[in-house]
Amino acid sequence: MAARYMISLDLKNKKCLVVGGGKVAERKARTLLECGALVYVVSPEAVPALSSMAAEGLLIHRRGYYKSSDLEDVFLVIGATGREEVNRQIADDCAVRNLIVNIVDDPAKCNFYVPATVRRGSLAIAVSTGGKSPLLARKIREELELLYGPQYEDFLEMLGSLREEIIKNVPDPEKKKKKLESLVSDEILSILKKGRLELAKEMLLSAYHGSGS
Repeated sequence: MAARYMISLDLKNKKCLVVGGGKVAERKARTLLECGALVYVVSPEAVPALSSMAAEGLLIHRRGYYKSSDLEDVFLVIGATGREEVNRQIADDCAVRNLIVNIVDDPAKCNFYVPATVRRGSLAIAVSTGGKSPLLARKIREELELLYGPQYEDFLEMLGSLREEIIKNVPDPEKKKKKLESLVSDEILSILKKGRLELAKEMLLSAYHGSGS
């Protein structure tokens, strides 16, 4: 099997379809909403949380069974029905339309897999086993959650702002390179990993104001 090409999708204002109304569909819908997607759910019934999200206007829920017309103007599809025949139909319909589709717990019908992900603000660390062992991916993700704590979110926001200033204000390519490298020195990252956020920020500012050498 060929290697998978790992990407990070921008789903903001993209129509994404979730077929299914159970707990798994709820989890998938929440993740899509967090990414700014326009979420459409199709299922005869729905767990209370999905119904509540629909009532609040966070997503649109069409009560009924899946139809190929549900794919109109859709960017991404997730099949979470738990019914083999329905999942097969979803996958076949998406293949004809060249849509990206993930069928939960059935890698053979997917053309993309959803990785186990650690999120710390803009920092996202994804772990994928190519659908071979989601449980292993989850366990590795849990280890990464301990290694990369919540301090990385604040640090990255500050780092991003300083990086933009350097790119805008330092015209010399070599000086710019050295400045940017100084912001992520091993010393700074070592302090950050220990959870000493304020000290890491002080060191970051020092590196920004320094020569970059």
